Amino acid sequence: MNRVTIKIGDVFEVPLDDASKKYFQVVAFDSTQLSSSVIRAFKKRYKPMEKPGLSDIIHDEVDFYAHCSAKLGVKLNHWQKIGNISDVSRIDEILFRGTTDYGRKLGEEPVKVSNNWYVWRVNDANFTNVGKLTGEYQKAEIGLVINPASIVYRMRTGEYDFKFYPGY
Repeated sequence: MNRVTIKIGDVFEVPLDDASKKYFQVVAFDSTQLSSSVIRAFKKRYKPMEKPGLSDIIHDEVDFYAHCSAKLGVKLNHWQKIGNISDVSRIDEILFRGTTDYGRKLGEEPVKVSNNWYVWRVNDANFTNVGKLTGEYQKAEIGLVINPASIVYRMRTGEYDFKFYPGY
């Protein structure tokens, strides 16, 4: 297997189980989250034989943003790099959220709704404690580094396949 190099602007094709495919683009590397890739996933589904141009792909409506290892997703055959286009989103507008109210000890009930949220922007180590998520903060994406299989699941279904993270 050839060495995988990931750069800002790389576009990836993601085959889905229902005989369709979607795309995402790497828009940044976030030093606050293990220098993981920050991706923007696009909403439009394509038939397997369709070959949209890179410009058409990246001008689609954004479905979600996430942290992940784009390189690992290639190695695990979850997606393939199809090209690079330097037109990326304004990363200063991407907002992530996190809380320490996830996970649990054996025998403990998980926290269903957290009121201990914090938010941040890409490469900004100034995390802001906001408590309860209100207003624009409710639109913030989960800031965990998401495994490639869960990225594909969200692209396919619209939600993540893990249930350990509390609501707001």
